[in-house]
Amino acid sequence: MPEILVLYYSRGGSVARLARQIARGAEEVPGMQARLRTVPPVAFVTRQAAPPVPEDGAPYVEPRDLAECAGLALGSPTRFGNMAAPLKHFLDGLGGEWASGTLAGKPAAVFTSTATHHGGQEATLLSMMLPLLHHGCLLLGIPYTEPLLSSTRGGGTPYGASHVAGPEDDPQPTAEEAALARALGRRLADVAARLAR
Repeated sequence: MPEILVLYYSRGGSVARLARQIARGAEEVPGMQARLRTVPPVAFVTRQAAPPVPEDGAPYVEPRDLAECAGLALGSPTRFGNMAAPLKHFLDGLGGEWASGTLAGKPAAVFTSTATHHGGQEATLLSMMLPLLHHGCLLLGIPYTEPLLSSTRGGGTPYGASHVAGPEDDPQPTAEEAALARALGRRLADVAARLAR
């Protein structure tokens, strides 16, 4: 059964929760499944290697996850208007996949979380799109045919799903943010299914 790879880095839990909503949306498309994966953290000085399997949450991504997926959703918290270092580090290591065209022609989408409304959500989403374009992915966003996109008071952009954690750093997406994330997952899975025909 074709799978959508929902690949993310999450430190406080917000991005992981958005990832689960995107996966739910993808699995609402008949014949499609979702595969949740994360990237290991990075540090300035490596003291100890990360365990091969995280203690909780999604397993770490492997190259075969990229090869086997029918579509990709890529998520990261915002770091000064850019993706977080662990996700960038992972993407920087995909030279072999780029050279072999592993992701070429596959649909892809992006998602993020910030502490504030003006915390760089759209810049972060755009920063994650750049390497996907280099890999030959077909980028998808959330169209304004999704009514919540015009009425959300939290996250949600035409560039991708998003969450505003607020001053209390609440990792739980609002009902609108969750619905928009599921809509993005459905759209990604629907396009992947059509391309697979």
